[in-house]
Amino acid sequence: MTPPHPTVVVLDADPPPRLGRLTGRARIVRTDAAHLAERLPGADVLLVWDVASQAVREAWPGGGPRPRWVHTASTGVDHLLCPELVASDTVVTTARGIFEQPVAEYVAALVLAAAKDLPRTLAAQRERSWRPRETRPVAGTYACVVGSGPVGRAVTRTLKALGMTTALVGRVPRTGVHGPDDLDRLLSRADWVISAAPLTERTYRMFDTHRFNVMQPSAFFVNVGRGALVDEDALAHALSRRWIAGAALDVFAAEPLPPDSPLWELPGLLVSPHMSGGTVGLRDELAAQFVELYDRWAAGRPLPNVVDKTRGYVPGH
Repeated sequence: MTPPHPTVVVLDADPPPRLGRLTGRARIVRTDAAHLAERLPGADVLLVWDVASQAVREAWPGGGPRPRWVHTASTGVDHLLCPELVASDTVVTTARGIFEQPVAEYVAALVLAAAKDLPRTLAAQRERSWRPRETRPVAGTYACVVGSGPVGRAVTRTLKALGMTTALVGRVPRTGVHGPDDLDRLLSRADWVISAAPLTERTYRMFDTHRFNVMQPSAFFVNVGRGALVDEDALAHALSRRWIAGAALDVFAAEPLPPDSPLWELPGLLVSPHMSGGTVGLRDELAAQFVELYDRWAAGRPLPNVVDKTRGYVPGH
């Protein structure tokens, strides 16, 4: 008797992943957040396509068997991990390798837009107002990149290509990476501060009143990591008091950002809707990556991009 194909439950989002290459090799079951709990016991594999959902954290503690492998179409796993999943023997993998360069390019675009005052140029164009002025140089300036994972390293490489001097800060010091004890000193020198760290208990609201107070008045802050890395009230206070020159947030504590949030109209803040990693063809890349990982899993081969669940991210090499 032929053994049944493994069941892959997909926590879906629109548009759904194209998994046609798994036809005849896996049983695909699609579900929404409301029905995930009842689907989990029958799953061998869980593909978290809806990376904005907290449904896995809510459904995982229930009764019954659990998938042997969970893959998320994102780099972060804070939307997945709960004590029961961390304690289990389930393997968790991420979409590491997909988002790094797009995010780095987006950071470079934000830095250039801020340095060259593009928001005011666009506003002046709409008003048909001719306003020549001087702008900031980028080459020769200093950037502190917080988060030494693949995204932070890609950001560092891209900013160096613009002629910037960079310092990379990680969880532990090592060759080419500063440790947390150096952070305040580096922030005090930086023209640009880029937040690209994973969200863990240690990094939650790490950018607070103290950190914004340490920065130079000319510093520009960018967050492309996780929204909860930043105390948004502290950032609003820092911008309104001109402790720093400006900021750009692509991620927020609450997403979508509510229409009545004061952040929309905060002077000196550029708001974008969690799009730094989004590029044309991204979903097809993510689906193809999952299929490749499935092939390895089905063959009993070790998986890449495995999360250290106690740390909350994929460890570096």
